[in-house]
Amino acid sequence: MMLGNADLVELTALRHALHRAPEVSGQEVETARRIATELSALNPSELITGIGGHGVAAVFDSGEPGPAVLFRAELDALPIAEDPHVEWVSERPGVSHVCGHDGHMVMLMGLARLIARKPVAKGRVIVLFQPAEETGAGARAVIEDPNFARIAPDFAFAIHGLPGRPRGYVGTKRGLMNCASVGLKITLSGKTAHAADPGAGRSPLPVFARLAPVLEALGPGGDLDDAFRLVTLTHLSVGEPTFGIAPGEGVLYATLRTGGDDSLAALEAEIRARVAEEAKTAGLGLEIEEHDRFAASVNAAEAVGIARQAMDSLGIAHGEEGVPMRASEDFGLFGHGAKSAMMCLGVGLDAPALHNPDYDFPDDLIGTGAHLFERIARDLLG
Repeated sequence: MMLGNADLVELTALRHALHRAPEVSGQEVETARRIATELSALNPSELITGIGGHGVAAVFDSGEPGPAVLFRAELDALPIAEDPHVEWVSERPGVSHVCGHDGHMVMLMGLARLIARKPVAKGRVIVLFQPAEETGAGARAVIEDPNFARIAPDFAFAIHGLPGRPRGYVGTKRGLMNCASVGLKITLSGKTAHAADPGAGRSPLPVFARLAPVLEALGPGGDLDDAFRLVTLTHLSVGEPTFGIAPGEGVLYATLRTGGDDSLAALEAEIRARVAEEAKTAGLGLEIEEHDRFAASVNAAEAVGIARQAMDSLGIAHGEEGVPMRASEDFGLFGHGAKSAMMCLGVGLDAPALHNPDYDFPDDLIGTGAHLFERIARDLLG
């Protein structure tokens, strides 16, 4: 089965429509409604909406025993203002699909069309449109939803566009594909004072000045191996923008990133202990909030082997160039209960980077992703 020219024209129009109307994590109401409408027209065996929030899943059941194979795309966009460089530019101020999730959704819709026209011989194909990928909350919400039991897969696959790699090239490998990460918001509270008498207060600024190099030293980066740890300080705010008050409160944002879930837990515990020690010594109150937690995405050897066989059958160039990635991906949890594989589809050597305001998923790769997904499904399910 191949997508015809009419399919590609319609899928391209769908991507442009999704691109014009992006919605951030947790607010993907209209996007989910549009996806559900498109899927309903394909008469799936089952259509599930509202899974994990605004998630949508369609099941194509052969009626014969066999594996359940899930293919996932993401519904959400980013709170980034888009450069008006394409005719289908975002019509939502400050929100855009500059991570390419519009393209990922449409590749998955292409797969759904192909499976609807020619059902698999055994098992089930599940297409899942996941909410809230960008915050790391969506996969957990989907899996914890009672309806997930109806689509729990034996295999799970996903594709993400990747700039800086040849157009149409697919990077994937066994083992680690995307790092585990978490954001910590560290708030230190002391006591303000007059700027003429700072000793009468308790300022968090000296503590942050000591902590910053210490935290960065705990996560220096380097090669992406088992020992990889990276701490990135992304924001620091202390006191008020005035000349008359010595500060009494400050906030530091730190993103922790490692090559595995266990090593992330160890790094986080080390940082929490160090911050608590500094705060106690300085007589400061401490609050640490957790944000944007991502499990590591780890590819199963069997799933990677199936994907590579499919790429060979289709003549798609592939290898391990560009992977694993330091960036996190909210796909890893699906691999805890299924044999999973994340694949990175090259969008061009000179393409803008992900999350740049001028990134746009290439329309000519819609068919590549859809056909790769379908080949995987056929190899597993006939």
